[in-house]
Amino acid sequence: MRVGNVMAGPWWRQYRRLSASCTATSIFESFWHLKGRPLSSSASSLGRASWSPRPETRPPTAAQVNLKTVNVKSSLIRQQSWLLLPTLQTCCCRKTHSDAKPKDPFTLAQRDLTSLYDDIKKELFVSKVELKSLCEYYFDGKGKAIRPMIVVLMARALNIHSDRAGDLLPGQRAIAMISEMIHTASLVHDDVIDGSDKRRGKRTINEVWGEKKAILAGDFILSAASMALARIGDITVVKVLAQVIEDLVRGEFMQLGSKENENERFKHYLEKTFKKTASLIANSCKAVSILVNSDPEVHEIAYQYGKNVGIAFQLVDDVLDFTSGASQLGKPAAADLKLGLATGPVLFACQQFPELHAMIMRRFSAKGDVDRAWQYVLQSNGVQQTNYLAQRYCQEAIRQISRLRPSPERDALIRLTEMVLTRDK
Repeated sequence: MRVGNVMAGPWWRQYRRLSASCTATSIFESFWHLKGRPLSSSASSLGRASWSPRPETRPPTAAQVNLKTVNVKSSLIRQQSWLLLPTLQTCCCRKTHSDAKPKDPFTLAQRDLTSLYDDIKKELFVSKVELKSLCEYYFDGKGKAIRPMIVVLMARALNIHSDRAGDLLPGQRAIAMISEMIHTASLVHDDVIDGSDKRRGKRTINEVWGEKKAILAGDFILSAASMALARIGDITVVKVLAQVIEDLVRGEFMQLGSKENENERFKHYLEKTFKKTASLIANSCKAVSILVNSDPEVHEIAYQYGKNVGIAFQLVDDVLDFTSGASQLGKPAAADLKLGLATGPVLFACQQFPELHAMIMRRFSAKGDVDRAWQYVLQSNGVQQTNYLAQRYCQEAIRQISRLRPSPERDALIRLTEMVLTRDK
């Protein structure tokens, strides 16, 4: 990925002049302190852990650009709802790797995921044939199972960190299963809302059975997940995962709206991204930590890793909507624009092409809007800026997880951040 000086201009000179005394300033605050101008991908990689991704995704070194941490006014620091981007803190971590080469996360988690879909189908057991077919439609073993994979790796890493055997506790295994059930139920409902006809390379449930039955199927999957959650028997875990369902609904409502103010628009986008995508990963990681460790700091490490990886994952997904074809994604390219959604690449492109603002407010509904917006994004640095932002989230995820005791599972979670950044589907 190109990481040269892609956005030099007056805002950049202002950025360089800012003082550097605050070590816990968020990128998000810095971003908006500069009145919504995008961060350049030539900014320094402050707060980087000792591990770094492959050369093609490595952020620029301090030798390339010697910038100090931005000191944001205290009035901005008090805006707690803005603290979504990773902090520019110095990393005080344990040794980042064990001596062995990190294993592939999918391979390492495979033993725990072998029976995942069979276990889910047992939870969805119903006598009515049609409802059974609806509910099992996406649990065909062809999904990537990213969320349960992260959960089982996090659980084993936390168990080792907590001086226990690495094997999963029954409740932790159940949380991995529940996370996939909640995610899939949300996909079923999203496809109804979006009117989608393709999902994972095949026809959607609403396309095959109709919207009414699709909604009921999503509801049934959620109810089965709730029953499995209740059987874990830990009230704190129940509260943590109940928050996920609330966030999913709030995130969907946020997606239905737009913000006129440019600064509020990007904040709105990141909050929506957290609620719709990252909350499930963050809270599932936190839930498995609660079952094995009573230390709130450990819970926070698990939560922050999940949050940052989750947001990075969605940012990359938003980039792929502009850079990958339908055959790779399993859904039509430019799907977000066609749905009227302004994602990261579009919002960054607004800095170079102000004409996009009017399109965003009318949700790309006028004739030719989608094609023009597509061209503006490709002619801008929007894709590069969004990729760089995803790198920063992954750097913070590494910083957090590196605080745990070394283990193959912990190192696999570190490697996963690289896979998030370099995936093409």
